[in-house]
Amino acid sequence: MSVALKTPPDRAVSHALADAYRRLSDACEALAVRIGEPGDGGAQAGVSAAELTSDPSALDAFVDAEAARIEDRYGIVPRRHVAASRALHDYAWSVGLLMGGVWYLDRRVPRIRPEDLRLDLASGSFVITPGSELACLAGDPAAALPGVLTLPQEEQLRAALRMAVADHMRPLLAAIGPTVRRGARTLWGMVSDDLVSGIWYLGRMLGQEGDALRAATEVLPAPVPPYPSGADFRQLVGDDGRRHVTRTRAGCCMFYAIRPAEACVTCPRTGDAERLRRLES
Repeated sequence: MSVALKTPPDRAVSHALADAYRRLSDACEALAVRIGEPGDGGAQAGVSAAELTSDPSALDAFVDAEAARIEDRYGIVPRRHVAASRALHDYAWSVGLLMGGVWYLDRRVPRIRPEDLRLDLASGSFVITPGSELACLAGDPAAALPGVLTLPQEEQLRAALRMAVADHMRPLLAAIGPTVRRGARTLWGMVSDDLVSGIWYLGRMLGQEGDALRAATEVLPAPVPPYPSGADFRQLVGDDGRRHVTRTRAGCCMFYAIRPAEACVTCPRTGDAERLRRLES
């Protein structure tokens, strides 16, 4: 994708990222995000991602809002660590898709600062203000723009994606960890799961599942610190010979604690026979 020449150089990166985020939002129904304008963050509802890591009351409100949504949707009052896990899962999946999705679509890696992402706690939706930093490959039209890191190889760009997601998530994991009551390995397992599953989901929405599976596997071919697991896709074969893609999560999203009989299809608690039953139906 070329960057419009009429865009001032100091805003060209944010202009390009805004376009990529809009395409992601259009393609991904489950991604509840809209694009904000630089400078309007203070006028938005909810809290910034930066406030979640620095203000305990904001973090409490984040968990309280998820608990209220769970009670409204499923008719139960969740234990606090369950609500915190569900809130963290939704956040990590959205951030992983925003960064990993731009990489998948354009082979560009945005840096999303915590202050550039806001959450409307009532709706669970996000507002992202496109930043001015990204990494791309040499030869990309954006390579010469201010704030762009140019990398010579695809694997270096994938490493930049892993690092960008980790740098964004690390402060939130530290802040919410005691409430989630999970250790570092499980928390980072959730982040790796959500980065992989976001790319997988985008591929399915675009009718490119095979390409997305290969791409997600290239991002996490094996455990790469701090991520404790690789993509680890595998196939299940039904009685009719059809193959169905699955994987097993490394970090539990705790949905089983809300609906015990309906653990996620990628949950370690869900056996292959049950996975096949759901996938075939």
